[in-house]
Amino acid sequence: MSRYIKYIVALILLGAGYKTRAQDIPQVWDLKTAIEYAKEKNISINTLKLSSQTAEQNLIASKAAVLPNLSGNVSQAITNYKSGLQNTSGFGLSSDMTLYNGSYLKNDIKSKELSLQTANLSVEAAKNDITISITQAYLNILLARENITYLKDLLTTSEAQVKQSEQQFKFGTIAKKDLLQLQATYANDKYTLVTAQNTLQQNILTLKQLLQIPTTTPFEVSTTDTVAVAPALDNLASAQDQALRTRPEIKSGELNIQLQSTELAKAKSTLRPTLSLGGSLNTGYNNNNIGGYGYQLNNSFYQNLGLTLSIPIFDRKVTKTNVAKANIGIEQARLSLLDAKTTLTQNVERAYINVQNANSQYAAAQEQFKYTSEALRISNAALKEGTNNIVENLQQKNLYVQALQAFVQAKYTASLYTKIYNFYTGVPITN
Repeated sequence: MSRYIKYIVALILLGAGYKTRAQDIPQVWDLKTAIEYAKEKNISINTLKLSSQTAEQNLIASKAAVLPNLSGNVSQAITNYKSGLQNTSGFGLSSDMTLYNGSYLKNDIKSKELSLQTANLSVEAAKNDITISITQAYLNILLARENITYLKDLLTTSEAQVKQSEQQFKFGTIAKKDLLQLQATYANDKYTLVTAQNTLQQNILTLKQLLQIPTTTPFEVSTTDTVAVAPALDNLASAQDQALRTRPEIKSGELNIQLQSTELAKAKSTLRPTLSLGGSLNTGYNNNNIGGYGYQLNNSFYQNLGLTLSIPIFDRKVTKTNVAKANIGIEQARLSLLDAKTTLTQNVERAYINVQNANSQYAAAQEQFKYTSEALRISNAALKEGTNNIVENLQQKNLYVQALQAFVQAKYTASLYTKIYNFYTGVPITN
């Protein structure tokens, strides 16, 4: 039976996936679109949103607890006595409300408000996490795509060199081994390009999985996206201070301390008396009494109003235990906040170091790529004119490929680390 249930569920999910694929999934993606889509559709984020909605309902219930209740009752009974059957009817309304309970209800409302704020901050923290993951995956796609562009140009040059060498070999101006070296290089360039194209597809798959869209869905990255490597906006101390003041995980930790303190106040309030007000309206009918149905309902109508004071004397150490647990919760919350602050400042510092190193590597790689590109251009021209040998040209080409890969990698790494560092200070990742 469970196998059939799973099959039905799978069909439902496929149907839902088709609806999403047809109506909601863009065809062309830029970074902002990918991030906003993930924030809206990500399962983990939506699960946290549902938890936030639950916390909101808990808050509504806690606020309503201070209001008086109202209930009605209707009874109909037949009782068999030795003297015969007796038919009775009863009708009533009753209500009660808590006037004082040691501020338990007040603290419960505050507790639920803090829980709701914490749940909302958990959603924001999850959005921050998915934003960084999406950004990294997206930039990896741009990196692979740019690398392919350079490799295609390189392959075009290799193909032209092979064609020229084949003509030269026909006329006997170059040796067979020189032609074979160029042909082997051309084949290697094709292999390198295919590898780069496979890397691009793998990076696209990674982003699709983060976006949680079917792998068969058409997916194209916007061609207008560019990467600009800019210096960090803030120094380390300023960035750490800004992160500590704005990041949701820190705010959540601070609220958790308030929440645990409120739970302590709630636990202590159960030691105090509870005063409640209650009232009721009742009437009834008995077939053995004098008078008709309407007469008896009117004649037996009565009202009741009273106060009830409940004084706790011994609750088998329930309150004492709850107070002790609440104090432990406060200390745990303080330690959690301290750990969150330590982790955050370390992450910001690590991001700062990464930015500095990445920018330095990018500057060096950019210079190296500039010189090796010019050197390869001169070497290719010399080879075409027959003033350069093939071995030297291949060596120069290898240097160019190494410089190319280092340059592209350094550029996107610097961009990624800069975005992450600035993101810690509150700067949107898509700026």
